[in-house]
Amino acid sequence: MATASPLAKGLIAVIILGAAGSAAWNLALKDWWANRADAKSGTTISASAPASGKANGVTPSGKPAPAPVSGSGPLGSSGNPLKVSIVSFHGYAPALVANGNSLTTQPNSVYAAKGVNMQFVIQDDIPALATVFESGAAQCAWRTSDSWAQEQPNLRNAGLDARAVMVVDNTQGADAVIAKDGSIRTVEDLAGHSVAVLQFTPSHGMLIDAIENSSMTARKKESVKFVFINADEGTAGVRAALESGNVDAAALWDPDLSLALRNVKGGHVVYSTKTATNLIFDIMVCDSRVLAKEENIPVIQKFVEGWMEGVTQARAKPDNAVEALVNTEEFFKLLAKQEGKPFIKSLFNNLVWTGLEDNARILGLVGGTNHYDRVYRRFDAIYRAAGALANPKSPVVNPQESFDYRFIKAMLAKNTAVETAAAKPQYQFTETAQKVATQQAASVTKPVTVGFATGSAELTKKAQRVVDTEMVPFIENNGSAYFEVSGNSDGVGARDSNLRLSQARAAAVVKYLNEQWEFPKARFKIVGNGPDKPLCNEANPAADGLALEDCRALNRTTRIGVFAR
Repeated sequence: MATASPLAKGLIAVIILGAAGSAAWNLALKDWWANRADAKSGTTISASAPASGKANGVTPSGKPAPAPVSGSGPLGSSGNPLKVSIVSFHGYAPALVANGNSLTTQPNSVYAAKGVNMQFVIQDDIPALATVFESGAAQCAWRTSDSWAQEQPNLRNAGLDARAVMVVDNTQGADAVIAKDGSIRTVEDLAGHSVAVLQFTPSHGMLIDAIENSSMTARKKESVKFVFINADEGTAGVRAALESGNVDAAALWDPDLSLALRNVKGGHVVYSTKTATNLIFDIMVCDSRVLAKEENIPVIQKFVEGWMEGVTQARAKPDNAVEALVNTEEFFKLLAKQEGKPFIKSLFNNLVWTGLEDNARILGLVGGTNHYDRVYRRFDAIYRAAGALANPKSPVVNPQESFDYRFIKAMLAKNTAVETAAAKPQYQFTETAQKVATQQAASVTKPVTVGFATGSAELTKKAQRVVDTEMVPFIENNGSAYFEVSGNSDGVGARDSNLRLSQARAAAVVKYLNEQWEFPKARFKIVGNGPDKPLCNEANPAADGLALEDCRALNRTTRIGVFAR
């Protein structure tokens, strides 16, 4: 009989913080930003579609509903602009810049020059995609790659479908787990502590991923107390819970992340997308019925190309990107009034507006890993296990069926210089920087059972497969990080021989990662701990809910620790 994992059990034990959290929210922004919180919530997105009739994309006969009637003229014309649903978020500033610092296409803008009329529709109430498409509100809409893994199965259940057409931003520091207790420095330190979070958001998924990959025992993982804040409180409520001392830590995103780090005495980052750089992406998703019509393909192509040009302009003139946000979105107008435009500009430091080169790299179109594909698969598994899908029995969607690569590929075919640049490593790693980075505590350490023959440091084929499936994705998640790979033993046998053997085994793993996966050797510190750093007390394994042999097996794991640059 299937049983819930310790982490899944932890998700069931929900503590709801109500209106008390709002007392610490001193900006006149709550109503807008609470909706941004809902935007990141897979539960809200999945549940918000009406349950019957045309609104959920299915006619009374059970057949897929026809595409909604558009305006007059071809798609992208002045009478029938391509409509794109967005929320108040600084990651979408390049689109507004490309549109002439406006929600509707202005003369002399990038989109006007391309001969396409765009209309960006702010929907901070975040209707489900079925509702967005069927109502005619928009033909394309924003999603995060993790929420898209939740919603596409639900969309298909409604008789509809869609495809992502581009990656528009990549959070690199804008999502984080933070704490004010100085004793909480690593993910493992969260054991026995409470963490405020908005359920089924990217920050929640990042936290789940980190805990699952940590070296905590099952009992310690279960001891992490998830405090789910009411969705209508938003990240403001998460921040308030931390500021008031109701929780020990919080998982949240900007701007409340930056505000919390500024306002909370002793506030510090435990783990963030500054290190886990290949984990959270925002994408644009378009109705498959629109993509199926050949006459619409040039319009979508111009939509993608215009956004990419907007990225270039926003990077060159970030102050103008701030103006685009303040001029078009009430949320940013209020934020500028309360915190100033320099604060909004500072938020740009924690994410990457993804241009063509970034898309090529993230999508694996120039060799290397398809990070979008990997993240889609990972979060589909995370959210299914956590019960986030409206229909848990929905078939798993192949990530290749979730993204339409035609538009990015067409741009790459015309720009070989960008293709060449995208193929270069995103980060440079040096042994000197590695020595500096690994002097601190690892933010999270993943134990991996790499099997070796007795007394041997040679990787078997089975051991290589374990490294491929358990270590490599973890390394790729943490794209900017340095790592410590440590060999470990149980308490059986001579300490000196165990130290030598564990060092040799760690070296064998790093050699394999370097030679077979082409990870720079300079990223890795090699350590042989022998029996000196047990994860479980072999004298009292029951304290961790383990039998003695299971305790020893945990202590024998090869571990990979993550260190921020």
